[in-house]
Amino acid sequence: MGKEWFTEAKFGLFIHFGLYSILGRREWVMHYERIPVSKYRRLMEKFNPRKGAVDEWCSLAKEAGMKYVVLTTRHHDGFSLFDTKVSDFNAVNSAAGRDIIAEYVDACRRYGLKVGFYYSLLDWRWEAYWDGPEKNKEKWDEFVNYVHSQVIELMSNYGKIDILWYDGGWPYSAEDWRSEELNRKVRELQPDILINNRSGLPEDFDTPEQYVPKEKPERPWETCMTINDSWGYCRGDNNYKTVKQLILTLVDIVRKGGNFLLNIGPKADGSVPYPLVERLHAMGKWLSINGESIYGTKVGTVTGSWHLGYITQKDEKVYVHVTKWPGREITIPGISGEIVDAYFLSNREPVKAKTENGFLYISDLPDEPLDPYDTVIALEFSSVPERVEIGFKETLLK
Repeated sequence: MGKEWFTEAKFGLFIHFGLYSILGRREWVMHYERIPVSKYRRLMEKFNPRKGAVDEWCSLAKEAGMKYVVLTTRHHDGFSLFDTKVSDFNAVNSAAGRDIIAEYVDACRRYGLKVGFYYSLLDWRWEAYWDGPEKNKEKWDEFVNYVHSQVIELMSNYGKIDILWYDGGWPYSAEDWRSEELNRKVRELQPDILINNRSGLPEDFDTPEQYVPKEKPERPWETCMTINDSWGYCRGDNNYKTVKQLILTLVDIVRKGGNFLLNIGPKADGSVPYPLVERLHAMGKWLSINGESIYGTKVGTVTGSWHLGYITQKDEKVYVHVTKWPGREITIPGISGEIVDAYFLSNREPVKAKTENGFLYISDLPDEPLDPYDTVIALEFSSVPERVEIGFKETLLK
């Protein structure tokens, strides 16, 4: 299938999990609280997620309507969830005594999910990272060789991998990390892999973080975002986005041609906090009804936004996402074409719709929306509809 799956998938699960999950004070806790390496290392004695937890993550992704998963194989603290030969600071040497990444890959495949590996280039435990390549070139090269070795292990030991999601390249350049050399090796091992833009090279797709671009980006892209304010588990962070916020963010991203990578931070035992589960289940329920208006859509001739919602499109088929229910009628300027069928996506009940002089009119609607988050109306045109420029002054002063 190559790489085409990515632009059609639209929705994926991001998972931040590691030693920091034990402390429950976010994934940067080692840095924020200046925890010495020797003290932080002792958390390995407590790291023992219950067996089956990884399976639950993938089951949750499937239920949420997600098509792929990206898991932190190693975050900035340097703790590897995989069996690595170049560091003893890993899950196999922890109380868990097993390779969490191997379990994860197996679970993804059983649930039919594409497999993504997050990998942080930086490692706070290495003095060479803090000193940089200029201060001690020999130590820097040793550090970069360690990074390269781990990435090659990940690309060699777990079968086909679909995404390599770098992070932590700052403040150094692609040349410092020898990213071109590394990514060439990666592609030799994984010809179909997609690589993000965080190794200092543009590669396959961009990764805006915690925001949606105002305009459609020119390159393939994916917004990564948290459900509350934290990536890793934080027991005191209750600032959760609502289900409606998350669904509308998904639609906004999709109508601009992007993917939504939505994050969870499991607890130390691997369980996912209920508020996260609740929201993902609700999104999955909405997608089970309205997924046709999301998956496989492209930026089309009339795709965009309007003052009461968004529009997504598949060639001759247009989906009007009504997020602010107007009551009995809808008017959208700037759309031309012959409508041959119109109906609510949720129940296939017919809807009265027509185009006239560059305006789309939808009428005789119920007083209340069919969906509390986003009611979708499907419009089938006889051919690909056209965008028509409707002047503000000229129209109002007729």
